[in-house]
Amino acid sequence: MLTFIVDIIPERVYYHHMNTIAVFIKQKRKEAGLTQEEFALRSGLGLRFVRELEQGKETVRMDKVNQALAMFGMEAVPGKKSRDE
Repeated sequence: MLTFIVDIIPERVYYHHMNTIAVFIKQKRKEAGLTQEEFALRSGLGLRFVRELEQGKETVRMDKVNQALAMFGMEAVPGKKSRDE
C-alpha cells in the first residue's frame, strides 16, 4: 500500500510523495502496455488528468489519484511521516 501524508507537511515532502506516485503510475501503465489515452479510458479518468498526474502536478484531487492507483490494486492513504523526510 502506498502511504501518503495528508497532514500539514512541508512543501518539499508533499512534492516528493506526488513525484513518487507519478513515477509509480507511469511505470505501471507502461508495464501494462497502455498508452495514456488507453489508461484514461480504462480508469474512467480524463486524459488531461492522467498527463498532469504523471508529470507530478502538485494540485490534483486525491479521489482521482486513488482512482488511478486502483487500476494497480493500490491506494494513497494517510500515514505517519517517516523521520528521514
